[in-house]
Amino acid sequence: MDALLQWCSKLVEPVAGRSLGLCAVAGDASFRRYYRLAGCEPTRIAVFAPPDKERNLEFTRIAALLRAAGVCAPEVLAHDSANGFLLLSDFGDTLMLGGLDESSVEGLYARAMDTLLHIQGAATVCEGWQLPPYSEELLLQEMELFPAWYLEGLLGIALGAQDKALLQALFARLVASAREQPQVFVHRDYHSRNLMLLPGGALGVIDFQDAVTGPLTYDLVSLLRDCYVEWPPARVEAWAASFAARAVAAGSMQPVPAATFRRWFDWMGLQRHIKVLGIFARLWLRDGKPGYLGDLPLVMRYTLDVASAYPETAPFAAWFRERVLPPASGQAWYRAR
Repeated sequence: MDALLQWCSKLVEPVAGRSLGLCAVAGDASFRRYYRLAGCEPTRIAVFAPPDKERNLEFTRIAALLRAAGVCAPEVLAHDSANGFLLLSDFGDTLMLGGLDESSVEGLYARAMDTLLHIQGAATVCEGWQLPPYSEELLLQEMELFPAWYLEGLLGIALGAQDKALLQALFARLVASAREQPQVFVHRDYHSRNLMLLPGGALGVIDFQDAVTGPLTYDLVSLLRDCYVEWPPARVEAWAASFAARAVAAGSMQPVPAATFRRWFDWMGLQRHIKVLGIFARLWLRDGKPGYLGDLPLVMRYTLDVASAYPETAPFAAWFRERVLPPASGQAWYRAR
């Protein structure tokens, strides 16, 4: 990345006697590439985010909104939108996921939910630019990844008219539930791999460029029913109920019956996990990234458990057991779970 290093060299002075260099650091599921800029103090993160594939201007605007709300988001020190270059403050390498164990889990999730309340209270307008809505069209577009990439693409399931009708009825129900919730600032991928453990105990928030204004429970269920780590259902339910009370106290929502909030939470998670099944399949089939296949069994279990718990979604659960589990169980990634 000579061009990226040359750009950084115009912005940052090296420590005396040293030269600047770029060291690759772990990336994510996007097309972005991350590098630690060494040879300076403090170190910084240089990013190449192809401008034809990534939302770089949105990233800088959303970072400003989050930081203004007291959220520890990276500071955008410089950006060149035309070439897809960004220079960010360095949050280190320690993910919340790597710090989770029985001695830390309650404290870390409490901090993550504290941070989420700040995110939900953030402004949604920056210099005249409006955070886009989590529209019905976008919610449906996300769920359509499930039949296209997971069912047909990965599992080779041919969908008939009845199959498609069942899915469309489910998708409509989930969209209606999402749209009836209070609409707040939504990170849209809020989980333990996008939270960083910072010195002093703060949580750094990353990977927020796809933020929208949307359902209050979206980021909560992304965090508590994380696609990369699982917690006992009773613990998750207690966390969700605690957050609901705090959201009311913060003014993010009006009081609602516990059963209503639970349905919002569960069905929002069902929407997300249906989407994620499609995304993880697409990452392998289109982008050649097999690393997410091993996470599919957990996401499938979340999907089936929630769908089985409600009469309205029970037909989908029965269909999933009959049509999806048999071909999935023959896959290497399923057997290795």
